[in-house]
Amino acid sequence: MEMLDQLLTDVEFADLDLHPDLIKGLTAAGYTRCTPIQARALPLLLAGHDVAGQAQTGTGKTAAFLLAAMQRLLTTDRSRFPPGKTPQSIMLAPTRELAIQIYNDAQLIGRETGLRMGLAYGGVDYDKQRRILLDGVDMIIGTPGRIIDYSKQGVINLRNQCVVVLDEADRMFDLGFIKDLRYLLRRMPHPTERLTMLFSATLSFRVNELAYEHMNVPQIVEVAPDRRTADRVEQRLYHSGADEKLSLLIGLFRHLNPDRTLVFVNTKRAASEVVDCLNANGFTANALSGDVIQRKRQKLIDEFSKGELPILVATDVAARGLHIPEVSHVVNFDLPQNAEDYVHRIGRTARAGAAGDAISLACEEYVFSLQAIEEYLGHRIPVARVTDDLLAAEIVRTRSSNRGRPRRPPPRRRR
Repeated sequence: MEMLDQLLTDVEFADLDLHPDLIKGLTAAGYTRCTPIQARALPLLLAGHDVAGQAQTGTGKTAAFLLAAMQRLLTTDRSRFPPGKTPQSIMLAPTRELAIQIYNDAQLIGRETGLRMGLAYGGVDYDKQRRILLDGVDMIIGTPGRIIDYSKQGVINLRNQCVVVLDEADRMFDLGFIKDLRYLLRRMPHPTERLTMLFSATLSFRVNELAYEHMNVPQIVEVAPDRRTADRVEQRLYHSGADEKLSLLIGLFRHLNPDRTLVFVNTKRAASEVVDCLNANGFTANALSGDVIQRKRQKLIDEFSKGELPILVATDVAARGLHIPEVSHVVNFDLPQNAEDYVHRIGRTARAGAAGDAISLACEEYVFSLQAIEEYLGHRIPVARVTDDLLAAEIVRTRSSNRGRPRRPPPRRRR
């Protein structure tokens, strides 16, 4: 609780001009004071200004845009709209998991408002989602592709949107959603006729370009840029050969006794190899990669969030947008090839002001990205020595964990 207090400001939600039903929901959820991004963004949003916000993950930007969107819907005079043409809010997220998390937060904050909420994301429940949206919702939370699909069918009327949110805009670019975003934004009301919010871990040139093209003179709010996510994370780096990394990982886990640990790898194949090796050596782990079906993905995330699954091995594509509390350790089994991905990875721990540990293994295959990562961080990552007691002397190797290991050439036959 003390760490959370350090993250909060002296600005109370009750001091803002929020609808009484929103204050009731916040109070019931135990929220009384604003985080820095909320304290700076909400007064602008409540005054009707568009906001492009930058803040590190886990600092309350989801609540900021949810409160602003709900406030706009609750205070809009709907009597002047024909039946079925009432204004709505669309919230776009880069991943299905993030859309679900936003939806759950919206249910919590908006419990007293009577606002109807619907999800729209690919992979499952196409007809069920369609029926809910056709019955009428006030807030639509989803991924760009599925929302485009429903809009082309006439399930969603893009011209009715009075609030638009783009969450994790930098991830939208990384995942190739920029054309979809422009398609949607160009079919919505003019920027002067809606409230638009854009939130991103990094306000890069391309994100700013999107903001100024599709927003109404956005106010820039920067609080704790994402590279500072590392401030409360204890980082250390081990240099290891590729053929020793599994032995080092097993040895580290025997010392750490991980109870909620995220292990990041760069490929689906590596995820399978690491999971097989961990399970064969007495640890319980499972893999989260891009080709895991949505129902199983959500089950894995729920099990990991509840502490039932102690180790989750994930690729960057699968883990983007995850908000899982109380992650004790993040292990970069493979160093990421993009410096920003390193910060996003270690940002999975040390959320909401808590501390966390990030361990990285640098092998000959991925060590070349280390310089760019350290330049982006603005400091060197402390290097720890690989001692004999850290290298597990004997580990059970599976067939998959032996892939990629150098093989001895077969003996030459004598003639």
